[in-house]
Amino acid sequence: MSAFEAKLAELGVTLSEAPAPAANYVPFVQVGDLVHVSGQISMDADGMIKGKLGDDMDVEAGAAAARTCAISLLSQVKAACGGDLDRLVRVVKLVGFVNSTADFGDQPKVINGASDFMVEALGDAGRHSRSAVSAASLPFGVAVEIEGIFQIK
Repeated sequence: MSAFEAKLAELGVTLSEAPAPAANYVPFVQVGDLVHVSGQISMDADGMIKGKLGDDMDVEAGAAAARTCAISLLSQVKAACGGDLDRLVRVVKLVGFVNSTADFGDQPKVINGASDFMVEALGDAGRHSRSAVSAASLPFGVAVEIEGIFQIK
């Protein structure tokens, strides 16, 4: 078990098989030592986490949904690293999309669910640059979608 996976286990997180893409794209592309991971939607063991922030979902639930996106991102990174998550050097950037009403302004608080998880799970390697933006809707009505760029060795 990798050092990162040991920390994830302490947090009660086991990385599942990387989710397959839902359309005509690949889950990740490696260019040099950077892995660009396609957007991961909010999902847990019960299925897709759906909702619209500012309407039927609060910030705390949105942050929990963003955390699930971060876990899926790490599953994709593990796949990109041939199963060896210790090849991960750092999280470079996250771009988070929040399904929200026009007057909702707490997108950063929602995406903090992913950012906080990355730092908790990966330490300094989890510190990253970030964007958090509103979306009028997201695929399948999910609450959050996050894409990321990761450096690997």
